[in-house]
Formats: sequence, C-alpha cells, structure tokens
Amino acid sequence: LQRMRELAVQASNASNSASDRQSLQSEVGQLAQELDRISTSTEFNGKKLFDGSFGTAQFQVGANAGQTITASTANLRTTAYGNNQTGAAGDGLGASSTGTNAVTGGAITVNGFIGSKDVTVVAGDSAKKIADRINTATGDTGVTATARTDVKLSFGATGAYNLKITGDNTTAETVSFTLSANNSAEGLAAAVTAFNDKSAKTGVVASLNSTNDAIVLTSQTGQDIKLEDTTVANSGAVTIQALKADGTTNLGSSRSLAADTTADAFMVTGQVTMDSEKSFSAVQAAAGTNVLGAIGAATANSTLNKVSEIDVSSFAKAQSALKTIDSALNMINGERAKFGALQSRFGSTITNLQTTSENLSSARSRIQDTDFAAETASLTRGQILQQAGTAMLAQANSLPNGVLSLLRG
Repeated sequence: LQRMRELAVQASNASNSASDRQSLQSEVGQLAQELDRISTSTEFNGKKLFDGSFGTAQFQVGANAGQTITASTANLRTTAYGNNQTGAAGDGLGASSTGTNAVTGGAITVNGFIGSKDVTVVAGDSAKKIADRINTATGDTGVTATARTDVKLSFGATGAYNLKITGDNTTAETVSFTLSANNSAEGLAAAVTAFNDKSAKTGVVASLNSTNDAIVLTSQTGQDIKLEDTTVANSGAVTIQALKADGTTNLGSSRSLAADTTADAFMVTGQVTMDSEKSFSAVQAAAGTNVLGAIGAATANSTLNKVSEIDVSSFAKAQSALKTIDSALNMINGERAKFGALQSRFGSTITNLQTTSENLSSARSRIQDTDFAAETASLTRGQILQQAGTAMLAQANSLPNGVLSLLRG
C-alpha cells in the first residue's frame, strides 16, 4: 500500500505523460494483485485469516463455561476495503442565477463508524465552511470533509472581454483579456494568464479543459466563485458551467453572461466530499432546506472506492487514489492495533492464569503438605517436656528410698 501511494503521488506530477502514467498504473495493478494474494493465502492451522472466511472465533481462557475471549479478522480482499466517500458524484447546487449563495441554514447529522454528530450549517456558507464544520466533528464521527469549486468558462467569440471575479477576496477583481481564438489552447492562453495573474488575491487558478475549447477556474479550498460582467460590452457571451468535484462533469444547468452593457452576476458554490475508512451517511435534518446541496442529496450514503479499482492514469484519478490508499492504510493500521490489543489481552490473561495457578498450588501445599518448621518446634517442645517429666519421676522414685534410709538409721 505504501508503494501504491508513492506511485499515486508520482502520477499526480504534471511532468508525466500519458504513457508514463500508464506504466505507473501497470505497477499499481500488480501491487493490487499481490495484496489479494496475501489476503487469500495467509492462514494458520488450515484456517484462512484475511479472506473474510475466518469470521468470529472463541478462545477458552478460564475453567468454566463462558470464560472466553472473542477474536475476529477483517476481510482484506482488495474488493472489500478502501475509501468510503459521498458527495463527489452528487447533483450539487450549480451556478446561482441571482449571484448569491444558495445554501440555506440547517443541520446535518453525520453518522460515522465512531458515532453520530449534528453539524450546524449557517445560511450562505460556502463549501469550504461546510467542510470545516464537518471536520470539527471528525473526532466524534470518523468522517473527514474536503471542498472544491470548479467552473468552466466558454467564450462565444474572439475579441476583448472584461469580467469581475470574487473568490477568497471580498472586493471583486477585474480581469481583462483579448482572445485570438475561442476554441484552442493558443487562443485561450490570454484568458488563463489574466485569471492566474489575480490568483494570489482570489485563490482561484485557471487552466485549460481537456479539449482546449474552454477554461476551468478552480478553488482548491472550496470557496464560492462569483463571476460578473461589467458595463463594458464583451465581444461575445460567456457561458458559465459549474462542474462536479471531479473537475470534468457538468453540474446543473449552464448560465450565460450576455455580450451587452448590462452587469450580470452568477455565484458558483463548490462541492463537499466526505471520506471515511468505513461506511457512513449524512442526513439533512429538515426537509426542504438546501443544506446538503453542496454534498449532493438530502440523504447522502457513502459508496466504497475499492483498492482493487485504484487508477492513477490521470491527475484526477491519482488524486482520488491517494484518498483511497490513505483510508486503506488507516483501516490496516486499525486492524493491526486491534490484533496488538488482542495479543496484549491474551498476555494479561496468561499472566493472571499463571498467578492463579501459583496461588492454588500454594494453598494446596498448605493444606496437604507438612510445615517442617512448625513440626520441628513441636517435636523439640515434646522432647523437653518428656525429659522434664522423666526427671520428675526419677525424683519421685528416690523419695521412698530416702525415708527407708532414715528408718534404718
């Protein structure tokens, strides 16, 4: 798993070509097969330990019925564990035509493998703020959250454009550029450069999409991205399309900033992705409130991204693979901790049983065996008393002889 993580990190590097990533994917596939071999072949005394067939075992540790310790092993086939995730494939909120955030106030109940926790969301929260609120409860739920905002811009014609953008900044930044073409990397380069020149203030990074006919604006932290035109007419309409957390799939309906002198604005709210090493769910507390819109549904049940499906053949897939591998490592570490605790428990039980055995042997010895010190003392006392008695009898026997001697005299 650690080697797979190294390969995923390497595949996330933009210097890799498609063939480079395919070579990395080939090694990842071999490593996944090795993980399966380990899980299906590891056994003790004929019992498979990690293929899911071991179940629960009872170990007798006492003299009486019910004095047992229960042990179980996890299913470590690569199809059975990985990263449980929700949100990335949801419908989300898309672009608001009012130019304001569409998130309403309410609560989310996060049901994780550790426990459940209510998370309060405030009206107007960005995806970043929602993720931060969920992460404050991670210790109670075992669920973490990340946020990301992606929006695709397509331009209706070549020529000059003036747009305003708000991300991390509170005051809109004006971006001006001229397109020599609206459907090629070379033609759109001016737009990419203009937006990136403002990224230090906005926190929004621009890049070309995969087909080089549009640019993608990304807030890696999940801040809302607000786009406005100005009172200066643009050369063509600007189509705004919110994207899902994968950065490629359209989210909701597109919006358009017309090529006129009327200033319009659209707000794009990002998506929240929740992750955990074990399955979980998030439930919107009240029907009709748009709290989980940024996550994708009123009730969000996690789906498993399996270790067997890890793919590093693209940047986005390599990023997803990192989450899957990290969750898998957490799960393995949890199993190691469980077995370590079980071994310690067995060790403590063995020590207690040995102490009990020693105490029972000592008690048996006291009951059945002679205490030589006490018996020796008793013998000595008896001998002294016997000798004293003999001496007294000798004195008693000599008295009549004394009387007779006096009478003879």
